[in-house]
Amino acid sequence: MPNPAVDALTAVLPYIDSWLQSRAGNTRTPGVQAAVYFDGALQFSKAYGFADVENGVALTSDHLFRIASHSKTFTATAILQLFEAGELRLDDPAGNFVPALVEAGSPVAEVTVRELLEHSAGVIRDGLDGDYWQHVRAFPDQAELIAMIIEGGDKALPGEGFNYTNVGYSLLGLIVAAASGRSYNDYVTAEIVDRLGLKNTGPELDALRADEYARGYTGFHTTLDRRPVDHVDTRAMAAATGFYGTAEDLVHYFAAHFPGDERLVKDSSKRMQQREQWLSDTATPGAAHYGLGMIIERIGDHRVVGHSGGYPGHITRSLFDPAAGLAISVLTNAVDGPAAELSNGVLRLIDAALVQTPALSLAAPATARTDIPSARFTGRFANMWGVLDVVQLGERLVSLHPGSPNPLDGLDELEIVDENTLLIRKGSGFGSVGERMIYEFDAGGAVVSVRGSGGMSLWPLGAMGEVHPLT
Repeated sequence: MPNPAVDALTAVLPYIDSWLQSRAGNTRTPGVQAAVYFDGALQFSKAYGFADVENGVALTSDHLFRIASHSKTFTATAILQLFEAGELRLDDPAGNFVPALVEAGSPVAEVTVRELLEHSAGVIRDGLDGDYWQHVRAFPDQAELIAMIIEGGDKALPGEGFNYTNVGYSLLGLIVAAASGRSYNDYVTAEIVDRLGLKNTGPELDALRADEYARGYTGFHTTLDRRPVDHVDTRAMAAATGFYGTAEDLVHYFAAHFPGDERLVKDSSKRMQQREQWLSDTATPGAAHYGLGMIIERIGDHRVVGHSGGYPGHITRSLFDPAAGLAISVLTNAVDGPAAELSNGVLRLIDAALVQTPALSLAAPATARTDIPSARFTGRFANMWGVLDVVQLGERLVSLHPGSPNPLDGLDELEIVDENTLLIRKGSGFGSVGERMIYEFDAGGAVVSVRGSGGMSLWPLGAMGEVHPLT
């Protein structure tokens, strides 16, 4: 049977494509890769910009990104698998698996697996010398990692509060290895990556696929030009930050964390993993919570789960709504890439497409037309003041500003009056609610200009960005 919600989501995907392309260009992000999963399948996968700017290599959906702290979700899933198999308990102390901590008398030997998973163990974040994050030195190997833990000690009492720690998750990688009898990389590859058939995902830099990686770049906060950043092996910190992947693979992976899908872990384990254990910042309204290897946030009416990632030259973000069966992933290859902004924007556009058109208010004109196709009016238009999109979102014809980080900021609802006219029926009072948008068409029905909000003309934005008659 037809599903109106699925139909509405499918119909909005072309505009999501247009919006992502616009925002990638406006933010001068070298490359953006995005994917959307719903109704039990991958529904959208696109790439924008370049995998290698200097050599003009266009980014594709198959290029590999370093997805950094997404690795923590894989590590937590591995721990829960071993918990289900009886190989460990969540309240086991770390020293049971890493005897060197006990031998050194480190207080970290007493923290539990659960406390490490939820970042409440009080373990130092990145060590006393974290310059490996800037490629000043190599990421630590196992011996160096253990020395970092012993040297750094505990900066807070276990259970005292939320203290995010890459070192702690790297320690969890050692625990996975000890409990499973396999290396961390071998375990997660066999029990997570291969189980799901993910062809473009792995726990560490794969030198045999070097040509398939999107090149990373610095941000604009230090120089006027972006500079390339090399990929490096994260060694003993793979469990915290080593993974690579694609947006397509990530939405498939997170779909395996929907309720009812027990390919990786049971629903009981997923409920623990996705439960709000700690508030990340008690002083900030709307701050994210953390579960077991998962970030939990509220975006609009959604309670979303997932993770972000920051690797030298890459910023990434994936989120999923387990109740809705929806997953979104956005990967960028710049250290200031707007992955969070873009993934939030995609979710907001999806929500906007599901909003039903309310009954016409008493103030609406009796002459409102439903026999004229809205496609006649849709498009991207611009003038000196910016860019305006007229688009069909679900049952609503709306105008919005693609240059905004939140695509719904300044949204106006429109109504067809006649073959040449739209009424701005609803929106901000700072705009032009109650006024009309007058279209001029050529003989073939193409839009020549629009007399829009504030009575100012807009013109179709050409493929090369030209706006006529502006130059």
